[in-house]
Amino acid sequence: MMLSTDKTFPVACSWCLWTLLSLCYGLEFRYHNSAEVEKYLREVTRNYPSFTYRYNIGRSVEGRHLWVLVLGKSPKEHNVGIPEFKYVGNMHGNEVVGRVLLLQLIDYLTKGYHNNPFVTRLLDSTRVHILPSMNPDGFESSSRDCMAGFGRYNSNGVDLNRNFPDIFSGEDEERREFEVLAIMDWMKQERFVLSANLHGGAVVASYPYDNSNRGGELQEGASVSPDNDVFIHLAKTYSYSHTQMHRGNACSDSNFPHGITNGYQWYALPGGMQDYNYVWQQCLEITLELSCCKFPPERELPGFWEANRPALLAYMQQVHLGVKGQVLDADGNPVQNALVEVEGRINLCPFRSGPYGEYYRLLLPGNYTFKVTFPGHEMLIETLTVPYGPENFSALKHNFLLERSVNASTPPTPTKPCSTSGVQPQDSHSAALLATPIITLLPLLLISLLM
Repeated sequence: MMLSTDKTFPVACSWCLWTLLSLCYGLEFRYHNSAEVEKYLREVTRNYPSFTYRYNIGRSVEGRHLWVLVLGKSPKEHNVGIPEFKYVGNMHGNEVVGRVLLLQLIDYLTKGYHNNPFVTRLLDSTRVHILPSMNPDGFESSSRDCMAGFGRYNSNGVDLNRNFPDIFSGEDEERREFEVLAIMDWMKQERFVLSANLHGGAVVASYPYDNSNRGGELQEGASVSPDNDVFIHLAKTYSYSHTQMHRGNACSDSNFPHGITNGYQWYALPGGMQDYNYVWQQCLEITLELSCCKFPPERELPGFWEANRPALLAYMQQVHLGVKGQVLDADGNPVQNALVEVEGRINLCPFRSGPYGEYYRLLLPGNYTFKVTFPGHEMLIETLTVPYGPENFSALKHNFLLERSVNASTPPTPTKPCSTSGVQPQDSHSAALLATPIITLLPLLLISLLM
């Protein structure tokens, strides 16, 4: 047998050694209570102050803090061009595997930064926010039962995943729970690009829409969004990076082709968090169901981590899909609230530039025509060729430079509010519905080389 002279061989060996050491000396696999989680996050920020930061987004009904840990090269503030990513766990208090996995992920990332090349590139190019528990009250009241619903709801007896504004049901005046309001306020402060929320009770990756008004979005039983191709890619990225999810039959009563499902096609869910993220906040989110048993025995937790670790990392890397940049006015100044639309994708709430004029559009490789609109300026139409960004940890960078309008009658503000009237049948030839099996496999091959 010949020894490899490839320069990557010693690096690969060091990664293997680092992984083994992490398994031996990592965070204990058990169910940490709320006080222990808070203590652990405090210790993390004390031990790794240069790239971690802990902050509180609100309180639960019983007054428990909703702690978030952020990791990145610049953890305390947003930097232009660095996308914001989030994971949210334990939305249903008795679905606990995600809570454990997110604590393990924090442990993995903190120990891997500057030691594992993949982790280092990820945190240098991404600002990662992790909320281990959205429903700490529900967790504390849960019985350790595999499928019982006790502890699912918050202390007011409300299912938090039915309590968000819903574009299909109309933005009603329903009372929002403290935990839901905290998430909504959080998303107004941080313009997240990509997200996932972690649940239990099945093993599948679910993607929007979760609800429907039986309009043009309803196709063959699925409620199809304008970014359906991207959502399918994201869901498959997770399911095929997972050791078992892609088989679609992890639980005795399940049959999910490729381990993914359109949310509405599985069951209708009004007021869900993933639809709110996508429609109202321009953040693409999927729901990850990670265990057949909602509250499995602690002895099974290491196995869940090994099954999900490569998938959690591969999914985070997808924040670098598509195009990013700034919208600049005629004087070269960044402008907020410009419409940034992609031809063939009629979003119910049009995507707009944020503070610093930033925009992010997650798109698969291909040619896309953009239309950019801002008061007092001519409409800008440009066609861009988008490569596959995740392999380089960066979406295509492109700034849109507007020209001042000579028409004095230009409307003072963009006139496209969020409306269900924007729901239309999708063109079967549009980019939103094109299959991309080869692209889906690229991140999986990369992760297999790194892990």
